[in-house]
Amino acid sequence: MGIIEAAKLAFEYKKYDENGEVEETIRAVDGVDLDVKKGDFVAVLGHNGSGKSTLAKQINAILTPTDGTLYVDGMDVRDEKNIWDVRKTAGMVFQNPDNQIIGTVVEEDVGFGPENMGIPTEEIWERVEESLKSVGMWEYRKNSPNKLSGGQKQRVAIAGVVAMHPKCIVLDEPTAMLDPNGRKEVIRAVRALNQVEKVTAILITHYMEEVIYADKVIVMDDGKIVMQGTPFEIFAQVDTLKKYRLDVPQVTLLAHELRKAGVDLPECVLSTEELVKALCQ
Repeated sequence: MGIIEAAKLAFEYKKYDENGEVEETIRAVDGVDLDVKKGDFVAVLGHNGSGKSTLAKQINAILTPTDGTLYVDGMDVRDEKNIWDVRKTAGMVFQNPDNQIIGTVVEEDVGFGPENMGIPTEEIWERVEESLKSVGMWEYRKNSPNKLSGGQKQRVAIAGVVAMHPKCIVLDEPTAMLDPNGRKEVIRAVRALNQVEKVTAILITHYMEEVIYADKVIVMDDGKIVMQGTPFEIFAQVDTLKKYRLDVPQVTLLAHELRKAGVDLPECVLSTEELVKALCQ
């Protein structure tokens, strides 16, 4: 069994009128089947309103499925007695790190989650050290979060989740509010957690350049999964992605246009290094 398994998963938002009557029902997630293995790095793409963030919130049990089934490490998220364990298993990182950072000192903030879990003090500090080191923020442990850059704050927020030792981290557009350098910092940290610490990572994003590091890519549209495969398999379908109002990495698009113009290039190029190598051959 995978760490995240969903079958015919659905979620509906209800819009009420001033009398409290249901005025409209919006099916944000519609019949999703999902199988994420332990240690996977999965990127989820989709334009605004595609259902990707709603899916993420169900994995963390913030939202309860309307229909279908969803299991996190074998636990049914619809069973109330599992909610706390589900949230410990699948930690959540949101867009704005300021909404997750509550401490006045970095190391105290990172230790807040383990403390609430009743972890012994000595182990808390061990977890603080290992989690801050895993995201490259150990040297800032005595700093005030308010003095950090956006990318640094987000890495502290990730460290706070990592300190709770989740098996899976769900990141809901964690770089949306960051500049390009901040985005690179955060994605490097996520890659390290996945590759070195073997933490399952589910990255919700609309930045195509972040997706190329994933093991698997899922594309959502209108609440449904419409494409899935490796980054190579997905980004090779430039025209199909455009149909779903999505872009591809700039270097991939450039290679696509050069290939259409008659230049002999591979079917899909994902990095600048690959393109340079192909052009020099």
